[in-house]
Amino acid sequence: MSYEEAMELASRDDAFKATVYAMNTLLIHKGVYTQDEFQQLFVEWVKKEQHKKTRPHDASRPEAAFA
Repeated sequence: MSYEEAMELASRDDAFKATVYAMNTLLIHKGVYTQDEFQQLFVEWVKKEQHKKTRPHDASRPEAAFA
């Protein structure tokens, strides 16, 4: 299957997932970062996003818009 055929078959969501998979796999195989480093950053991002969802929005704090 060619790249073009795969892109036609994949939904937008699956194409995004495949892109992330391919990029991360390539970066790990090239030694840019390790699987452990990736997982640590993944967990860090999820924790940060969860914290944003549980924290009430405070419009009186200008920096809250950039959190």
